[in-house]
Amino acid sequence: MSSQKGRNIRIGIIGGGVAGLSAAYELADASNAQVHIFENEPSIGGLAAGFKGRANWDWPLEKFYHHLFTNDDEIIQLTKTIGAGDLLQIHRPTTVIHYQGKNYPLDSPRHLLLFPHLSLPQKLRMGFVLAYLKYHPRPPWRAFDRLLADEWLARRIGHTAYRKLWQPLLEGKFGPHFQDVNLAWFWARIYKRTPRLGYYRGGFQAFVDKLGETGRQRGVTIETNTPVHSVMPLPTGGFAVACRKENPALEQFDVVLSTVSPGLMQRLAPELPDGYLSQLASLRHMGAVVMTVALDRPLLTNTYWVNVPKAEGLPFLVLVEHTNMIDPAHYGGDHLLYLGDYLAPSHRYFSMSKDELLMEFLPALSRFNKAFRPDWVTGAWLHRAPYAQPIPTRGYADAIPDLRTPLPGLYFASMSQVYPWDRGTNYAVEIGRRAAKLIAEDYRQLDVQSWPANEG
Repeated sequence: MSSQKGRNIRIGIIGGGVAGLSAAYELADASNAQVHIFENEPSIGGLAAGFKGRANWDWPLEKFYHHLFTNDDEIIQLTKTIGAGDLLQIHRPTTVIHYQGKNYPLDSPRHLLLFPHLSLPQKLRMGFVLAYLKYHPRPPWRAFDRLLADEWLARRIGHTAYRKLWQPLLEGKFGPHFQDVNLAWFWARIYKRTPRLGYYRGGFQAFVDKLGETGRQRGVTIETNTPVHSVMPLPTGGFAVACRKENPALEQFDVVLSTVSPGLMQRLAPELPDGYLSQLASLRHMGAVVMTVALDRPLLTNTYWVNVPKAEGLPFLVLVEHTNMIDPAHYGGDHLLYLGDYLAPSHRYFSMSKDELLMEFLPALSRFNKAFRPDWVTGAWLHRAPYAQPIPTRGYADAIPDLRTPLPGLYFASMSQVYPWDRGTNYAVEIGRRAAKLIAEDYRQLDVQSWPANEG
C-alpha cells in the first residue's frame, strides 16, 4: 500500500447495514482512519431497517421480522458499549408449530412430551438427539459440516418424527435445496435458540440509529441514497469507488470493505482473481418475501410465532403476530402480523403486486382463527429481499471466501460468511467487527500508535 506512516488512512465501506455500521464503529476508533459509508437505501439498517406504516406509529417496525436471543452476546455487548443498553427489553413469548390445522408449542421438553402426533418412544428419541445437539460439551460442528442434515436427522431422530416435524421446516426454509443443507447449520440453530427473546424499545431502528450516531461522533461519514457501482484497484495502490450520484464521481480509498451480497460483489469488483470470483458465484441463497398486515383486533391468542410447514398447504412459511410480544399501543393500536416466506428469487411472489399477494395470503388466516374476516384488515405493506438466506451445503466451510480478498486492501464481509451461525443481526455485528480487526491488523504498521490494539 502506498500510504505513508502517519497519514490519514481513508476507508470506504459499502453498505450501511449492521455489519457495515459495526465495522465503521470499530475502525473509527483509530485516530488516523477516515471512514466513509455508502448506503444504497434512504436510511441505514439494511435488513434490520424499520418503516413507519402510519403517522400515528410511535415506533418504526422492521421490514423483515427481527428479535434477539438472550445469548446473542456480540450485539448485546455492542448495545451496552454504545450506551443503548436501556433500549433492550427481554420477553418470553409463545412459539408454536402449525400441524394438521392446530397449533402446538414445542419450545420446551414438556411441550414436546405433550405433542400428540408422536409416540412416547419417538418423542424421547427426538428429545435425546436435540439435547445432544444443544448441550454437547464440545460441539463437533466441523464434523457436522460434512454431513447432510436431512440424512442424519432422519436416521437419528427416526423417519416418522423427522418427516412430521423437521423435514417440513427445512423444506420451507430452503425449498428444493433442503436435502443439500448440512448438519452444522441445523446444529447452530438448535444450539443458539433460547425461549426468551430480546427486542429494542423503539424497534431495531433505534439500535441502528444509535450505532450510526455513535459512529458519526467518532468521525464516520454516512452517505445514504448512494449506490456504489464499481470498485477498481488503482495502479498506485488503493481503490477508486464509483457511485451513482447526480454528478457521478470517483472517490479514492486506501482500504475498501464491502458488505453486500456475493452476487453484487462479483459485479462491483470484476478485477478480483477468477478463483475468488468463482467462490462468490458458488454461494447459493434464498430470497425473502414478507407481508406486514395490520388488523383492528388480534388474530391469535397469546401466540407470537407460528412455524407453518409446507405440508399444511398454506401460502407462507411463518406467521408472526408481532403485537403479541410488543404492545400494539406503540403502533397506534394496530395489531401487526408478518406473513413471510423464503423463496428462490425467481419465484412469482417477487413479481406480484402487494394487492395480489394480499389476496393470496388472506384466506389462509381463517385457518388460525375461524372468526377472521377480511374486513379486519386495515393496512398492508410488502417488502422483498432477493438475498436473505444463504444455503449452507455440505463442505460449506471450505467454500466460504476469505474476508481478505486477493486484492490487498479490499475486504468482503457478508452473511454468507457467518457460518456455521445463521444470518442475523448478532452475526452481522460479529462479522463487521471481525473485518475491522483484520483491517487494523493489516495496516497497523502504517502508524503503530494510531490503530487500536489487537484484541485477538
